[in-house]
Amino acid sequence: MAISAVIVVALVSLASTSIRNATFAKNKTLASRYAEGAIEWLRGERDGDIDAFKENSLNAVWCLESLGWVSSGSCSSGDEIAGTNFFRELSFPNDGVAEVIEASIRVYWTDSQGEHEVRSATNFADWRER
Repeated sequence: MAISAVIVVALVSLASTSIRNATFAKNKTLASRYAEGAIEWLRGERDGDIDAFKENSLNAVWCLESLGWVSSGSCSSGDEIAGTNFFRELSFPNDGVAEVIEASIRVYWTDSQGEHEVRSATNFADWRER
């Protein structure tokens, strides 16, 4: 009976760990997609109106709960991407006068294991000037 109990406990523990790891992998994949989507959106913004893009890059941080220049500043409770538990922040570490604008996307979420994040960064330049 004791051996059976130990085996059952081990199997339940293994199943629990597997489920937790699968959930984390799924969330990390989704977060990567949200970061990539933001980078593609930024490319479109740059290509559509470089002057407006440069103007918006003067704000150091944007909360991108939806892909739009709506909420300047860090994300807070209630700023999750619609229907998810993910937050997406865009930051521009430059001073706004550089020829190349650096953009960094941070997508993060919290679960029972703590806070996790995925980061993506790229540089933007006015491609028409080349």
